Parts: sequence; C-alpha cells; structure tokens
Amino acid sequence: MANIKSSKQHNIKSQRKRCYNTSRKSMLRTFMKKVFLAITLKKKNIAMKEFYHVQSILDRLAMKKIIHKNKASRYKSRLSLKINNLSSI
Repeated sequence: MANIKSSKQHNIKSQRKRCYNTSRKSMLRTFMKKVFLAITLKKKNIAMKEFYHVQSILDRLAMKKIIHKNKASRYKSRLSLKINNLSSI
C-alpha cells in the first residue's frame, strides 16, 4: 500500500478507471455475442443491425483508448466478412 497521499489518490483513481474499462469491455463482448448469434442463425438483417451497434461501440472504445484502434478495426473487418458471406450460402 502506498504511503504518500498522492500515491493513494492515484491508486483510487486507477481503480475507478479499471472498473469503468472492464464494464465497457464486457458491454462490447455482450454486443458481439449478439452479432455472432445472428450469424449462426443465418439472419443477415438482424446481424447487420447488431453490427452497426457494435461498430459504433468499437469506434468509441478505440477513441477513448480502452481498446487498441487496430483491434477495433480487426473486429469490424472480421464481423463484416462473416456477415457478407451469409448471402452466398
């Protein structure tokens, strides 16, 4: 445990940030599961609708540096590929 007052404050602040970031990442995973569920059920309209939500969440989290921007772009491209492949099946 920190002894200096500013170190204690920093610990509290980082703990608060960690809780916020983990809740945002959890929200992202929940929305991604909805997209994957729609893809497995081969419902392209629902998958596209959910994908738009995920896309905006990914952009927001990347902008706030909760996740890396390349990771956000990788998720978006992989999801869009899977959704686009639904029509060819």
